[in-house]
Amino acid sequence: MLIKRKSIEQVESSRPARKPRYAPVTLSEMDGVRYLHFGTEWVQGAMRIRKPDWPELEYAQQMMAWMLWIEQPQRLAQLGLGTGALTKFCYRQFPQAQVEAIELNPSVITICASMFKLPPNDERLHVREMDALDYVNDDANHGTLDALQVDLYDATARGPVLDSADFYSACCACLAPHGIMTVNLFGDHPSYAKNIKAMKFAFAQVICLPEVHDGNVVAIAFKTKVALDAEAQAALLERAKQIVAETKLPAKTWVKGIVSTL
Repeated sequence: MLIKRKSIEQVESSRPARKPRYAPVTLSEMDGVRYLHFGTEWVQGAMRIRKPDWPELEYAQQMMAWMLWIEQPQRLAQLGLGTGALTKFCYRQFPQAQVEAIELNPSVITICASMFKLPPNDERLHVREMDALDYVNDDANHGTLDALQVDLYDATARGPVLDSADFYSACCACLAPHGIMTVNLFGDHPSYAKNIKAMKFAFAQVICLPEVHDGNVVAIAFKTKVALDAEAQAALLERAKQIVAETKLPAKTWVKGIVSTL
């Protein structure tokens, strides 16, 4: 039996690895907005056709809340490409920064280029077809990122596909000492508490913005704890006014939301 089992294992190991099967990438449009789906009604991203570089969805705008503390990022990364909303916005808004997006599904990368106006890779933009877990576990990325934006959902949208304490610890390792991670979560889903617990294990400080109308909750995780006293809040509000003037992102509501959680 041992010889037979060994021979079977050898045959199995000699077979070429199967390519992963992904849910179909589908599109819809309504009122001038194009939506990305993975074969279900769940929205995986959106783009206003007349404003392709603008993060259309409210939670996507909140994913930029790290800007309250970091004004001139040098290296940014997104885990999960979606429609490229965050990648495109960061690429246009921060011309001094290196911007990376990590996406496992090659069809998502293709559809972003053809239907969501994702620019081609260049000396600053790097969209990589790879597993997000491999990216954060790569020692070459550790200590290099100013901001990391995590939005990892599959077709069922039942919660992030990577949500362990080990994963978030690796995310934290990728950040510079002042670095910040933002994560898209579902506030009314059982996965929410699990993700928050794992983030609090890995990061010095975690703040959650109030839930938006679609049920999304954006968590802000800090590698190094930040002050949130009255003086710090006043500074955040001044910074928020600057962000609004420069980008039109609703940064003052982010500050209001942060203060409401204290």
